[in-house]
Amino acid sequence: MAPTVLLIDDSIFMRAMLKRLATDAGLQVVGEAGNGQEGIEQFKALHPTVVVLDIIMPVMDGLQALEAIRKSSPKAVVVMCSSSGQQAMIDQARQLGARDFIVKPFDHKEVTTVLRAAAGL
Repeated sequence: MAPTVLLIDDSIFMRAMLKRLATDAGLQVVGEAGNGQEGIEQFKALHPTVVVLDIIMPVMDGLQALEAIRKSSPKAVVVMCSSSGQQAMIDQARQLGARDFIVKPFDHKEVTTVLRAAAGL
């Protein structure tokens, strides 16, 4: 069975692109969420192998969601998405336990490599 991934991003377009890249990387997308709060709920229900989490989102941002996910499951593997130029947020996400980062705009090969490594493939 393929490793599973949960995509949390407020952009439907980004989730669609990430879904295609995750599938190409050999992962099974088991859930999608448009904000951090929905993402936490889906994480707890689905227990995915990897979470891809955007930083800037409405309702609850990615840093708050990362903290909550890692608190509920300290071994959770979370890959953060960020736009270039958000170095302070990237540093904070590292401190909160993010495994890796994908910088927007995406380099498709890099995304595939990061997702496969995060999933242990």
